[in-house]
Amino acid sequence: MLLVYNYRCWSRKMSSTVKNYQGSDDYIASEELANIVNASIALGRPLLVRGEPGTGKTLLAISIAKSLNKRLIVWNIKSTSKAKDGLYVYDTVQRLNDARFGDKDISNIEGYIKLGELGQAFDSDEQVVLLIDEIDKADIESICFG
Repeated sequence: MLLVYNYRCWSRKMSSTVKNYQGSDDYIASEELANIVNASIALGRPLLVRGEPGTGKTLLAISIAKSLNKRLIVWNIKSTSKAKDGLYVYDTVQRLNDARFGDKDISNIEGYIKLGELGQAFDSDEQVVLLIDEIDKADIESICFG
């Protein structure tokens, strides 16, 4: 699981207005874990959390998003997942169909690009929590080299 925060509009220094993560009603975080999460936020760096199945990695991401009022984006990896699918998907079939029947203006390619979960996180103007779940199920070469 990987938690990525978008820091495009985020200050590198923690200010007094930034809410620190201390856990939530449904997730009791140790002081050490809370400090690690807060350091990641303060430094503007991603946080990689690894562990055995059932140890609460997904619940941690949900808890961080909930307690800090951040949008949670979940990318569930499958064995067929590719890195580019996390960034965007280009709908060539719909564009060809629109060109064939003349229903829409096909010159604007943006209408045929749908951002994936990773693309949404990178494109967000606000800080988000991105949960890349079940990454161990992916073919490492497909995820890393597309």
